[in-house]
Amino acid sequence: MIRLIVTLLILALVSAVLGFGGMAAGIAGIAKILFYIFIVVFVGAILMKFLRKV
Repeated sequence: MIRLIVTLLILALVSAVLGFGGMAAGIAGIAKILFYIFIVVFVGAILMKFLRKV
């Protein structure tokens, strides 16, 4: 999932440099949403790991 986020951010930067501002903003928004989803899943996995040990 991190690879997808990085790919989308690079694509957004290239789009912004080439002058496609609307497309760059959309791609950056998608990358931001995926990043937050990744953080939630990551924290959930860490919590589940600690809860199973106890």
